[in-house]
Amino acid sequence: MGVLPLETALAKAAEYGLDLVEVSPMAKPPVCKIMDYGKFKYEAKKKANEAKKKQTVVKLKEVKFRPKTEEHDYNFKTKAIREFLEEGNKARCTVMFRGREITHREIGQAILTRIAQDLKDIAVVEQSPRMEGRLLFMILAANPRWLQSQRAKAATAPAPQASRPPRPHQPAGQPSAQAAQPPPAPAAHAEGPKA
Repeated sequence: MGVLPLETALAKAAEYGLDLVEVSPMAKPPVCKIMDYGKFKYEAKKKANEAKKKQTVVKLKEVKFRPKTEEHDYNFKTKAIREFLEEGNKARCTVMFRGREITHREIGQAILTRIAQDLKDIAVVEQSPRMEGRLLFMILAANPRWLQSQRAKAATAPAPQASRPPRPHQPAGQPSAQAAQPPPAPAAHAEGPKA
């Protein structure tokens, strides 16, 4: 429409039954549009909700180890870390030192190095081992290439079918076959008189 005085632009908007909305106030002269403002706000909110639905929230899950963590516990905890990473989350691996254990930081370093080695196929070290007070920790994130290959596999694989056999339809108000049978009578024991 070109450059119009404010009164003329407002009159045009009223003529169409719409609103005059300022789009770019910093421009010289300011840019305005004639539109339905309520509809504009609704569509903007709808777009924001759609974008929010497509977002993935990455959580940081923590798994704690000790310098004396036994082999079975180590395996169990690394399996848990693997599951966290498969879900797309990050994992914080912490080695807690108590008492005089703090003098042997190399044991904690060895544990974290071993974790990184055991999970190198699925994880990348996002933050290398760092000491904070009596805690030695590192942060692992899922390997982007691995995650991408998993998503590609999931997209090509068909959805699994339920393997449960269909149940026969039971009309409302009729008891099932199991409910119609009386409960079994207790077995009678032949006991003689007690002496």
